[in-house]
Amino acid sequence: MVGFGEVDLAKPLAEDTTQKLSDKLDEYGIEVVQNQKSILVQKIKDAIVDMVFNEENTVNVKSSVYLAEKLDHSYGYLANLFSEVTYTSIENFIILQKIEYTKQLILKGNLSLTEIAFKLNYSSVAHLSTQFKKTTGITPSSFQRIIKKRKELNS
Repeated sequence: MVGFGEVDLAKPLAEDTTQKLSDKLDEYGIEVVQNQKSILVQKIKDAIVDMVFNEENTVNVKSSVYLAEKLDHSYGYLANLFSEVTYTSIENFIILQKIEYTKQLILKGNLSLTEIAFKLNYSSVAHLSTQFKKTTGITPSSFQRIIKKRKELNS
């Protein structure tokens, strides 16, 4: 049976067959996850990506509530498991995803930093800028200037 991001096999594959399949899928950027903890962590990551990259911006609840409801586990359990498996916190992963989305939105060039901050539920542009600089080493404004210069050079 195949579901979104999941495949249930009628019988287990031999270890060498599993490795060959994993290697082939890896060529396409698809990771094979086999243990239950890793599967739940991947579901947490997928839920966070859905939450952050939500174009309609309909996810306005706290991330802890959103994840607990979506994955039907307490947030404490999810947070502990995530940290145990990934060696980072859910909060840090959310920040990284928000910064990646911010970069994409800056690249598109059709939203101001104020609009981006609002879209990603930041309390202010200053808060977004602080997290952006802490994560990337440059401010969003500097990133915008770099992108603008790169586009000018490519024209």
